[in-house]
Amino acid sequence: MPPKFLRTSDIAQAVGVHPNTVRLYEAWGFLPPVPRSPSGYRLFTPVHLEQMRLARIALQWPYPGGKDPVTALVKSAAAGDLGRAMELAYTYLANVRAERAHAEAATEFLERWAGGQATDTPTPPLRIGQAAERLGVTVDMLRGWERNGLLEVPRDPASGYRLYGAPEIGRVRVIRMLRQAGYSVMAILRMLLQFDTDHTSNLRHALDTPRPDERADDSDDVYYVADRWLSTLAGEEQRALDIIQQIARMIAAVQQK
Repeated sequence: MPPKFLRTSDIAQAVGVHPNTVRLYEAWGFLPPVPRSPSGYRLFTPVHLEQMRLARIALQWPYPGGKDPVTALVKSAAAGDLGRAMELAYTYLANVRAERAHAEAATEFLERWAGGQATDTPTPPLRIGQAAERLGVTVDMLRGWERNGLLEVPRDPASGYRLYGAPEIGRVRVIRMLRQAGYSVMAILRMLLQFDTDHTSNLRHALDTPRPDERADDSDDVYYVADRWLSTLAGEEQRALDIIQQIARMIAAVQQK
């Protein structure tokens, strides 16, 4: 009995994409080579379908820790090296978990600061250049954060220069750590506005919960993702596990042949 082949439209319908997406994935090397009929039609097999499912799970932005291992694992699977694909899937899982640990640590630092616990030794007031050097940021970053409403810096009455005292230095440390951990300016601003009204009990929730008026379109763009970074990372960890599960199914199918 001749093997049953699938059409491009069959693959597209099975994974919920346009047929052109299937053709693009083939052209980009995300699918194994597809044989053609004498008349030129693509002859897909169940192997192609499972590979397309893997590609659709894996190739979704964002990519915490970097896209390279994800792209490489999909191409490795397409080339028939499922062992390498599995190895790279676990590399990606480790990257996501590292990003999540970084975000959690930044949140714990925030909670310590917000609770009034010491996060630094006292310092005399610093001008903006001195503050930037002490904190390992640029003067433009400090000015930008002030311009965006993340902090308000008092000025020397005599000279008009900004003076960063201990409260401002502590606040900037929190802002910097949250930014380095992937949180958006909007998420940090939302949290700080809550902090400044003496509501300090649930700042983690404020960091991760955009207000309804913040964005009319909550599409999966870079800003919205970073506005709910903890939830995004939790979802990305589950996606990494889904990638591993799909590769495991593909390995099992080969073993059963």
